[in-house]
Amino acid sequence: MTPRFALVFRGLYLCLLRSASMLVPRRQRAEWWKEWRSELWHVRQACTPEASGSLRGEQEVAAFCLGAFQDAYCLRCDLRRERVPLATTKGSASQCMLFLTAVTVASCGIALLLPGVRAELQPSHYRIAPGLVLIQSARAAALDSVPTISAEQFQVWERRRQHIFDGFAFYRVVREPLSTASRGQTTLGIAHASLNLFELLGLSMRFPLSDGQAPDNVPRIVLSDGVWRSDFGGDPNIVGHRVTVGSLQATVVGVATPGSWRLPGKVDAWLLGPNVETGYGGAGFIVARLMSSEASNLWSEKGHLKAPTPDGSLDDFLCVSLAERTRGPQDIFLFAVILACLALPATTSLPLGEYRQSSHKLSWSTRLRRWSFLLSKLALLLPIVYFVSLDLAYLRITFDTFTSEYIQLVSSFSICLFGLRWVLRDQRQRCPVCLGKLSHPAKVGQPSRTFLAWNGTELICVGGHGLLHVPEMPTSWFSTQRWLYLDPSWEILFAEPTVVSTGYF
Repeated sequence: MTPRFALVFRGLYLCLLRSASMLVPRRQRAEWWKEWRSELWHVRQACTPEASGSLRGEQEVAAFCLGAFQDAYCLRCDLRRERVPLATTKGSASQCMLFLTAVTVASCGIALLLPGVRAELQPSHYRIAPGLVLIQSARAAALDSVPTISAEQFQVWERRRQHIFDGFAFYRVVREPLSTASRGQTTLGIAHASLNLFELLGLSMRFPLSDGQAPDNVPRIVLSDGVWRSDFGGDPNIVGHRVTVGSLQATVVGVATPGSWRLPGKVDAWLLGPNVETGYGGAGFIVARLMSSEASNLWSEKGHLKAPTPDGSLDDFLCVSLAERTRGPQDIFLFAVILACLALPATTSLPLGEYRQSSHKLSWSTRLRRWSFLLSKLALLLPIVYFVSLDLAYLRITFDTFTSEYIQLVSSFSICLFGLRWVLRDQRQRCPVCLGKLSHPAKVGQPSRTFLAWNGTELICVGGHGLLHVPEMPTSWFSTQRWLYLDPSWEILFAEPTVVSTGYF
């Protein structure tokens, strides 16, 4: 082989090795580059002597250079396996707080972007008069979201002279097509309701038409905020136009404010009219308003009532208070947090371990910093639970109110329970002096000598503050983990003094 080709091949090999070195982490890149260059010289001397350069020898040298890429890939895989997650194993206290703060800000930001969450956070949606009740059959008391009252039953009560109630409203949810001349047809959940439903509940509307603008002989329809945005493009000019619901013509008289509907049933629109509720069979729901003298007697969430039925007999009914039934997301969140705190002792150990007194007494600032770190984690966990549960519950506007409440309850309980377990476990695995994560676990002792000497795992603080002994099997004399402080004579074993300061909070 001519010297010119040998020079070209040598330059190609160096380019391959330089490319492979770029895959190596920055701190080890120079060392690996020198190692590969020296090995390249030995490989070229062995495979392509200057006196007898051959193409086969150059192929072997090229194979060596390509093998450098495999070495770099294996090195990165090893480093990736050794790398630990942020704020869970070897992270400092500042990294942990930064991680929790980032999760809090992200969950809050997502909540502010979701229309359903913004609607739920408005307190005006939960201002319900204490005298409003939902009347249901006592036979279906366990199924409070199932319709149990017929339209004939509503008519009987409405015609009778009342001594307890001063107003009734009826509605029944039916899946029906809704169509317009310009936007086509879509199938929605239509609530066929009495004309006074919105007035009785005190619900507000966007772009409402006055009584003079809406004809009395034409049924009125109120669109939900979600349907108004998705099917009508958020057009305010839709108010006052005619739409077809099934075989009926109705006038759009307004758009319901988001999150205002708290009653059973997934409703996309409300068809209001004096005789709409009697034109269809099937059961529905009755909302009633107690007289002021009777409202003060409603002490509990549910009250029993005997009332006449269409056939003239008496039957048992339940009056469920809407003020008690309609709970905001804060009430559900507090209930879930209380349940999680009650379930926590059954799922994990609460003590943080035994911490013996050291020869040099810890300063009050060190002890205060440790407990402040624990309280800070708990303080950041609560908004994370609150906003993440709201994001999951109201991520989709197709969920009805009760489905969203169940999702919030289950997600709040689960996230809070596992979050509290993580907070306690993370605190137990940290040095009480520098709050750094303990590392380098080592097995100590033998299982066969558990009752003669301690057997378990020993972890060390990289700052040289002490050792943590975690028993493999709790015994009467060693039931929980113990912390052993190291005196200043051990500092010579920890060569990097800067490591001590990285774990401070």
